[in-house]
Amino acid sequence: MRVVVDRDRCEGNAICVGIAPELFQLDDDEYAYVATDPIPADKAALAEQAIADCPRAALSRRD
Repeated sequence: MRVVVDRDRCEGNAICVGIAPELFQLDDDEYAYVATDPIPADKAALAEQAIADCPRAALSRRD
């Protein structure tokens, strides 16, 4: 599984980083980025939670 961050929607709230810091980080501009690509199968549930909990719907799943 892959996750994509829509930088136009991301506000840098870092909810995804709080849920899965091993998968998501903030760059120098305070936008989220995917630190682990593709997402390991054993971390897919965390990625799905981050996607669901993003307040700006800036994360999406790509298979």
